[in-house]
Amino acid sequence: MEDKPKPDLEGRRGFLKAIDWSRWGHLETDQQKGIPLPPFQKPHPADAGLVRLVPPDELTVGKTPMLEVINKRRSRRKFTDEALTNEELSFLLWATQGYRRDVNGWSFRTVPSAGSRHSFETYLHVVQVERIDPGLYRFLPKEHKLVFLTGEEGLEERVNEALYGQRFNAAVTFIWTTLPYRMEWRYSVASVKAIAIDAGHVGQNLYLAAEAINCGTCAIGAYDQGKMDALLGVDGGDEFTIYAAPVGKPAEKDIDTLQRHGIDQAQTSEE
Repeated sequence: MEDKPKPDLEGRRGFLKAIDWSRWGHLETDQQKGIPLPPFQKPHPADAGLVRLVPPDELTVGKTPMLEVINKRRSRRKFTDEALTNEELSFLLWATQGYRRDVNGWSFRTVPSAGSRHSFETYLHVVQVERIDPGLYRFLPKEHKLVFLTGEEGLEERVNEALYGQRFNAAVTFIWTTLPYRMEWRYSVASVKAIAIDAGHVGQNLYLAAEAINCGTCAIGAYDQGKMDALLGVDGGDEFTIYAAPVGKPAEKDIDTLQRHGIDQAQTSEE
């Protein structure tokens, strides 16, 4: 029987470590070369149909005290059939990639990003959100609107397949891509670590924002790269999927996460 290849765990750890600038400090970044910084938001066709969201300055949800939100935070995988409101989705998008202002092409958001480079684009698979038709959308932070991409038949099944068959009954699934050059323009070889750290910022903001409106989420790193990239229509090189998260109204009890990790519920007081 052929031996299975052993994973190079030590090698994989390398990208998490600090860059050795004594080795790489001689590199000149595109920023240092005077090359204009890349756009902080992908363009959209001028005739694309944009979907209005409740503007950030009109939001009334998300007032739960932070101490309560942090205490409630869980990874939730089971959701009811209840729809999210337009305002609730607007709040979640504002919390995770909300645009405040830009100065000479530098974008300032509601989440931190290394060098304010914000390499992510937010895609949404909408199933049940009030006043928004089911389909695939991309969020436009500057306009705080959605651009409709497709409502093709079988889209939900393609999303489930790209998530390796993980089914959540989510009202909406967030899917983030990264455009690495936005970060590479400034940080060159240090970009990989910076992008990974930034993904954590975005994911945690979604967790806290979801709990603040009595919703739930579970960040997903296990997906089929090729299938998810193809679903979103990205090239897999200059832009590719990096993270996903289903969101919905949580079922009354969700012990699935404990079971998946082999934890005996009788040994923990958490539900």
